[in-house]
Amino acid sequence: MELQSLLDHLYQYNILKEGNPLISSIEMDSRAVKKGSLFICIKGFTVDGHDFVEQAVEKGAVAILAERNVSTPKHVPVIIVNDTKRAMARLADAFYEKPTHKLHLIGVTGTNGKTTTTHIIEKILKEADKKTGLIGTMYTKIIDEQFEVKNTTPESLTLQKTFKQMVDQQVSHAVMEVSSHALHMGRVHGCDFDVAVFTNLSQDHLDYHETMEEYRNAKGLLFSQLGNAFHHDRQKFAILNADDDTSAYYKQVTSAHIVTYGIETPSDVMAKNIQMGSDGTTFELVTPNGHFPVNMKLVGTFSVYNVLAAVSAALVSNIDMEIIIKAIESLEGVRGRFELVSGGQDFTMIVDYAHTPDSLENVLKTVKQFTKGKIFVVIGCGGDRDQTKRPLMAKVAVKYADEPIFTSDNPRSEDPLQILKDMENGVKGEYYHSITNREDAIQFAVSNAKKGDCIVIAGKGHETYQQIGNQTLEFDDKEVALKAVKQVQCKSK
Repeated sequence: MELQSLLDHLYQYNILKEGNPLISSIEMDSRAVKKGSLFICIKGFTVDGHDFVEQAVEKGAVAILAERNVSTPKHVPVIIVNDTKRAMARLADAFYEKPTHKLHLIGVTGTNGKTTTTHIIEKILKEADKKTGLIGTMYTKIIDEQFEVKNTTPESLTLQKTFKQMVDQQVSHAVMEVSSHALHMGRVHGCDFDVAVFTNLSQDHLDYHETMEEYRNAKGLLFSQLGNAFHHDRQKFAILNADDDTSAYYKQVTSAHIVTYGIETPSDVMAKNIQMGSDGTTFELVTPNGHFPVNMKLVGTFSVYNVLAAVSAALVSNIDMEIIIKAIESLEGVRGRFELVSGGQDFTMIVDYAHTPDSLENVLKTVKQFTKGKIFVVIGCGGDRDQTKRPLMAKVAVKYADEPIFTSDNPRSEDPLQILKDMENGVKGEYYHSITNREDAIQFAVSNAKKGDCIVIAGKGHETYQQIGNQTLEFDDKEVALKAVKQVQCKSK
């Protein structure tokens, strides 16, 4: 595409050096630039792309998009805009030929449950023989091929490129997690969502959003950006959790069709007569299409909510009820989400991503329903993140667990001992253990657990690393737990 054809998608810009080269790619990382690239200068938190223009030109950039004048050879045009991130979203959408207009796109936002809900939706769509794409915390997946991701929701340039790859591989339906950070930063600008799903809202990310109102409003952008026009051939749907008070606000900010789901509040899609055990959950699924018995392998009330959200999204996506139920009942679960870990031990062991007070409480409440012995919980809090939730996490652990064990999560640049002190400040006078080293904490729980007990290792879930200082070390809660079980078994022989 010629540069000028691309720039026609911007309303206002200033060209400092004339030229109309052929653009073969758009890049925001100078290391990825090749001959024919348009290099976009993005000012990040730690790195400013304007400082890498010379490197980009040396690697073959034929045009530069920037927010200020930068030095380039005479043959390399420089385009100045007020906000390169906003411009990047528009240019990426145009360059990759508006890929989301060719997909049925489902976005899922909320504090907890995004990953599980997107995976359940993907499972249902696959059961319906749809070619699917998935973008989220764990990976990006195009049909069955997985790719690593850096952010839950990638930058707009990466997103549009990924959607174009999906379209090129005949994907018809895409599902993605949409984080509050991404919404606030405009990463999903240009994404034409057909369905927006809200799971729940509880305290998280206040280090970034500062207040719960700002956090709520950021997530609300997904619903307000569904569009204000009514199109009969491509209708928009907002799927809202009726049991979460925040849904009332999201109803106000969207003009899309509203479909509600819930357990306590009368809703379009509901679960009734819920029965739970350690190996699964049964309930009556109530929908506008009738009532249906469901017997699934997922455990916990939070899992029922995730399923209801996914069912609602599938219904408005015109998936048959029989297919929906078949997919739900065959679902084994999602890695690191209430994942049962077995190494032949005579107690239950669960790895879960729970890293907010609300999600931890949900997991421990569920465990309490089927555990006959003691409940152990290994829990830490991330460094360089919301400090106000640390004492709250500790309070939840102490409230529901017989053996709360505070430890490190990803301390990052913070002192792990200070993070533990912040947690301990919320439970002064209460019974708990503090073990700084996470592997030692897991070993302690495994060594002390008896038949009928349950160990919950929370906070990291699917992650296979631990960030300590400026190091990223290999660390997998599941593997560490299995290693600890094996060691205990060897000692007892």
